[in-house]
Amino acid sequence: MSTEQNQWFEASVAQLNDPQNLRVWSIIVSLFGDLAQKEGAQISGSALTRIITPMGIKPEAIRVALHRLRKDGWVESSRSGRASVHFLTKFGRSQSAAVTPRIYERHPPAPTDWHLLISEEGAGQATLDDVLLLPQYVAVNRHTALGHGKIPGNLDDLLAIEFSKISVPVWLKDRLFPEDLQEACDRLNTALQGIKTPPTDLDPAQIATLRTLIVHRWRRIVLRHPGLPPIFHPVSWSGEACRNRVFQLLDALPSPDLSELGAPQER
Repeated sequence: MSTEQNQWFEASVAQLNDPQNLRVWSIIVSLFGDLAQKEGAQISGSALTRIITPMGIKPEAIRVALHRLRKDGWVESSRSGRASVHFLTKFGRSQSAAVTPRIYERHPPAPTDWHLLISEEGAGQATLDDVLLLPQYVAVNRHTALGHGKIPGNLDDLLAIEFSKISVPVWLKDRLFPEDLQEACDRLNTALQGIKTPPTDLDPAQIATLRTLIVHRWRRIVLRHPGLPPIFHPVSWSGEACRNRVFQLLDALPSPDLSELGAPQER
């Protein structure tokens, strides 16, 4: 690889890196979720090191993070000859699969069938709290949830109101997209806009490094806000411009084959 291409890679990593928020275990979760989520997919310890150390993370920190993920039931490890290989557990795959649609959604739906659920204290509040765990709901306040789609059954404790037109006040937009989230999105959008078109002959580990950084930072933003159409977005929200740039770069950096990273694809 040429000096110019190495310089492009190093500059892009520096642009995407967020040293204050580099929790190594979370980086590894993003990496596996993007590159090795399928059952049987595994990555060698040496490949993990090649992918993650360009972010300024030391091998010892990777080992500590893997230990934590094994303890928490996310990752398992085994030996393949002299090498260690790592793979998501059934629990880790299910957790990754649960958020994958949100992370990789290029064109979020724009629902028109809305409803409100209103609770009282006691059993009704417990029911509403359970409903708010569903992805199509957001809390308006302690006793009110806004949702779209069909109203679930078994909600006798709640007042349910269906409607097709909606007006979203500024205070709700600000609650759904708080200032720190908007700032994080602005920072990522600026970083992404500063990255030029990737060279065509980056090596697989370098591609994996860049994909992991992009997905990791995008995941930390998109999973913090509800998947709602533009009528809910503050005027200053840069999320859709950021989304477009995320997928432009991911398309230009297609996922490398795991075998190219030095890890067997199937156990």
